[in-house]
Amino acid sequence: MWAGIQRELKYLIRHKWDFCLTVLAPLLVIVLFSAMFMHGKPEHVPIGLIDQDQGELSHQIDKYLSLNHSLAVVLRTSSQQEAEQQLNQNKIWGYVQIPAGAEQRLVQGKDAEIAIVYNQSYFSLGNTISSAMLVSSLKAIGDFAGNHYLLNLLPDLDLPSPHVKISPLFNPSLNYEFYLGPFIIPAVLHLLLCCCVAFAVGQEFKYATTATWLNTPHVMRALFAKILVYVIIFCLWTWLWLFWLVEIRGWFIAGSLSLLMLAQFLFYLSYALLSATVVIASKNLAKTFGILAVYGGSSLSFAGVTLPLNNAPLFTQTWALLIPYTPYARLQTEQWVVGSPISTSLPALWVLIFFCVFFSLCCAILLKKYKKGMSL
Repeated sequence: MWAGIQRELKYLIRHKWDFCLTVLAPLLVIVLFSAMFMHGKPEHVPIGLIDQDQGELSHQIDKYLSLNHSLAVVLRTSSQQEAEQQLNQNKIWGYVQIPAGAEQRLVQGKDAEIAIVYNQSYFSLGNTISSAMLVSSLKAIGDFAGNHYLLNLLPDLDLPSPHVKISPLFNPSLNYEFYLGPFIIPAVLHLLLCCCVAFAVGQEFKYATTATWLNTPHVMRALFAKILVYVIIFCLWTWLWLFWLVEIRGWFIAGSLSLLMLAQFLFYLSYALLSATVVIASKNLAKTFGILAVYGGSSLSFAGVTLPLNNAPLFTQTWALLIPYTPYARLQTEQWVVGSPISTSLPALWVLIFFCVFFSLCCAILLKKYKKGMSL
């Protein structure tokens, strides 16, 4: 195996493009997405305020909207048409409309008819500003009712009021660096790994150099040594990025670091063996990259990370079970974010081991068949 590893390292040193794909490309991916999510989540998103009432209630809503760090009131108008025009031009991402007579209807116990409109075509941004506008408007209404209207009508009564405490767990600020970063980086790196392994194995068939490792007594050991180089390289990049998030950015790991690192190794190994299986079966790099693009490129979407799998069609749920990224994403969440017991994550770990064993057997069968064909 050591001879096979040395042979592959010499290959990377000689071929500059392969070297760049394993060294420069992962570095660029880590730098790009780390910089993209470093600020956590959008702040001071421009919104509008349509004030057609011009009363004290309007003043309080404007005040609370301005105090919310997620929002920036850049448009104050009484014209709904102007607000709609700026919304369509993406100059603002939503608006709060206070119709005429809203304050009077509120004090009479009627519906104030205050409306919140936001651009939901950008899902994450739409959810962020909708929650911020709703919370700010409700606080403003409560402040107005308690400190400006009812204060002048009711005597000073010391009555207990009910309180409901809401506690978002594990990522209360919805920080994108902690939410999306740990999923996107492995998702992109495992695609790069698939390309590297497929190209490295495919080159052997293209230039008819397979005899140097197919004729060895332990052909699977030779293949494993070949792909192990790429798995270790991408694991090192992942662990470097992990060091950046934990030691530099301060996102601590709540569970077992060793189990998480083992899962990352098995995760990359399973996809490397998959790539080797596909390229050995097809012996065509173009077909191989097409299959890997469909299988590996769908990992993030079908793993239940960004898009929920609840009530999804049977095909979607089945496809999610057929990709190694799904158990890895589950284990990563349990050990990194939630801090679950190790026993909780063992089923996901066993699934990753199963993928590695399954693709290893596929490689062994295909190599045995190919080697038999060469001897004939």
